[in-house]
Amino acid sequence: MAINPPVLDMQPNIYLIEGESAFSYLPIIRKLQNQGKKVISFGIGQPDFPTPDHIKSAAKAALDDNFTGYTETQGIPELREAIANYLNTRYQSDVKSDEVIVTPGTKTAIFMAASSYIRPNDEAIIIEPSYYAYAQVVKLFGGIPKFVSLDFNPQKGFSLNVEKIESQITNRTRMIFINNPHNPTGAVFSRKQLDQLVELTKKKNIIIVADEIYDNFVYSGNFKSLIEYPDWRDNLIYINGFSKTFSMTGWRLGYIVARRETIPRFNDLAVSLYSCATSFVQKAGVIALKGDWDPVKNMVNEFNRRAKVLYDILKKAPGFEPYMPEGAFYMFPRISSILNRTNLTVKLFVNDLLEKTGVLVLPGDTFPDKAGREFVRFSYATDMESIKEGAQRIVEYSEKIFNS
Repeated sequence: MAINPPVLDMQPNIYLIEGESAFSYLPIIRKLQNQGKKVISFGIGQPDFPTPDHIKSAAKAALDDNFTGYTETQGIPELREAIANYLNTRYQSDVKSDEVIVTPGTKTAIFMAASSYIRPNDEAIIIEPSYYAYAQVVKLFGGIPKFVSLDFNPQKGFSLNVEKIESQITNRTRMIFINNPHNPTGAVFSRKQLDQLVELTKKKNIIIVADEIYDNFVYSGNFKSLIEYPDWRDNLIYINGFSKTFSMTGWRLGYIVARRETIPRFNDLAVSLYSCATSFVQKAGVIALKGDWDPVKNMVNEFNRRAKVLYDILKKAPGFEPYMPEGAFYMFPRISSILNRTNLTVKLFVNDLLEKTGVLVLPGDTFPDKAGREFVRFSYATDMESIKEGAQRIVEYSEKIFNS
């Protein structure tokens, strides 16, 4: 006798999850390349620099030493100590190594932060445009993302409006996600804005999930880390990692910092989820933090140069409103006049641009709600020649639109 599976009266939350748009364009790019077309991608946000040699050597040495088994779920002690020392030296904080848990990348850290605190129908404020993952993990655990848009100034870019955030807080608000320096806009939020945000969350007893993965990519402005506040333990979950700073995207190494009492909760989840971060990668992470930082400084300087070149060329493109980013390696210009002139949505514009010029930018409404509907994202983590050629193709494309 066949046993019929139970009928679900509702879809599992996993059906609410949306993928990352940058990855969805990869097969399209490959198809165009197979047709012999030269595609210039301003899409995926990963440094185009190789992982520094001394970090790779540390991983090879760990492999040669057969350091390939399980480690402590929380992370090897020397890596957690190195992370604490880095944060304390860089930001004059007082992080202890037992307040650190190592994760396989920062996406896992975001997942763990949401899963540990979001209950069904809890609300989480997502400052938009934003990195797509925050809203997805909130939905996965039955929470409700509430989107609050950044303010936009065509000359200066984006800024945080704490009054807007406060207007959306209810008695169901559990956390606020903030990414600083900011993906996708390249903004660096001011000390005053962060002071106001911290005061608000203390007053309302709300958790801040601070993703500072781009903390070493700062070109102007005055970056302040949320781990700098002396009372950070009251309501902060701090997230960072190695992917961007050390050009280690494929190595998958990140970490969470939180008050000591919450670490066992994260540890119990981690042991069920991934057991531990990859052993020999953790050894490489120690050397990344304690070793030579010149490759990082050189990369950041080069990104700053690229941003200026991209900005100077895009200023010539009719319908584009570029601005100089203050951090990360993204630019998020408004293109509303082009959309109005062509009667295209931003996604259709991106597809048309890719088809006609071979240049990929990402549609702003994938970050992830309404605030980006008139914007596109450029990742200038690509070589200077491609930046110049790709931006010039865009100038020519936009000139045809406005001269037709």
